[in-house]
Amino acid sequence: MQVRVRLFAIHRERVGNHQLFVHLVDQATVADLVAQLTQQYPELAALSSAARYAVNREYAPTTRILQDGDEVALIPPVAGGEYPC
Repeated sequence: MQVRVRLFAIHRERVGNHQLFVHLVDQATVADLVAQLTQQYPELAALSSAARYAVNREYAPTTRILQDGDEVALIPPVAGGEYPC
């Protein structure tokens, strides 16, 4: 299956793009997606602990099972969060 990943702020800066299309195995979760992204883009690893995730514009836990065609947004902290440099 394929999902569209939207990147904002520091995530976009680290990857160098505002979106990615990622192929995953069936029944993959948000956590599986994050693991694949941090393997492909190690610079995201330090950011994943403070990020939130939205699937199809609704906040979702990392246990959420993804479907083909889903849109997943990586949302950095808006206020009060702290990212390692």
